[in-house]
Amino acid sequence: MERIGSKTVHEGPVASVRIDRFRYADGTEAEREVVAHPGAVAVIAHDDVHVYLVRQPREAVGEEATLELPAGKLDVPGEAPVECARRELAEEVGLAAGRWTELKRFYTSPGFADEQVTLYLATGLRWVEHRSEPEERIEVAPWPLDDLDGAIAECDDAKSLIGLLMLREMLR
Repeated sequence: MERIGSKTVHEGPVASVRIDRFRYADGTEAEREVVAHPGAVAVIAHDDVHVYLVRQPREAVGEEATLELPAGKLDVPGEAPVECARRELAEEVGLAAGRWTELKRFYTSPGFADEQVTLYLATGLRWVEHRSEPEERIEVAPWPLDDLDGAIAECDDAKSLIGLLMLREMLR
């Protein structure tokens, strides 16, 4: 397929929306509405006892607090995904990691959005001084590794479910 046209119809601080026109190999054409997003990172940070999760309000889905992996948007120009992951883990949880491993890249909803999340494993943890962004309402939620199934059951966030399921598999 080939993109043969594109028009931005909305630009916002989190995402933009554009209407793209595509031509397929058989000559047919279609228009698609695309939510454009710069991408994000998510971090599976664990030690021998806990995986470090966060709870935060998610107004878009009407939730007072969802259980999630620490994560953030790639919104600093020129910042590599792993650097974004380091920054987000420190800002949201107050942790730094000695070892970083990229585990997976995936699209969050490829039917209408181009957002791609890079999932990292962070180990060799140590506490660092941190300050959350004033507008973020984040509660650190250390979760016992021996109750990953409980975290999976409580979690409704796709990136976090992917990470927690991968962690459970890695620890088996």
